[in-house]
Amino acid sequence: WSGQFEFMERAQKRLEIVVPFTLVLIFLLLYFNFRNLAEPVIVMLSIPFALVGGIWLIYFSGYNLSVAIVVGFIALAGVAAEIGVLVMTFIDQELQHLRRTEPAAKLTGRQIMEAVFRGTSERVRPIAMTATAIIAGLLPILYGSGTGSQVMKRIAAPMVGGMVTTTILCLLVVPVIYGTYLQFRERWKKQ
Repeated sequence: WSGQFEFMERAQKRLEIVVPFTLVLIFLLLYFNFRNLAEPVIVMLSIPFALVGGIWLIYFSGYNLSVAIVVGFIALAGVAAEIGVLVMTFIDQELQHLRRTEPAAKLTGRQIMEAVFRGTSERVRPIAMTATAIIAGLLPILYGSGTGSQVMKRIAAPMVGGMVTTTILCLLVVPVIYGTYLQFRERWKKQ
């Protein structure tokens, strides 16, 4: 048992470096994409929503925290950030379309929220299809019983649970937060 304990200690020390590095890398990629600080922060808010679903499924499955579970959470963080970027990108496209149709006027809060609704509603089907494909692809792994399935189940569990909450909450919470930010930014420009 002492060899396993030492292995887990070394793995935990590596993960203490890898997990924050991964989150910083995701944030930097988002920052270079959006070219401001507020939008990457909003996208990064989708990651805790993803973690909630992953933690729930791990708890109900009776798994303990392991290297495989952390790997599943790292993969989930990337997918959650991608879904947040998709939602915000389509909201931005709706706002650009609105600004082209009404170039002289400042946007009202109602116009911004309508653009947020349209941009988000255009992404419901693709995001739901992405989540369904990921979940459907991981369910055989989650319920498998072959060689190595105990490790693979622990990688798949955070992904399956997290995809459920990410899909729901990224289509509800991220657009509301982003819409509120856009309204604040538009009011700030007026002053």
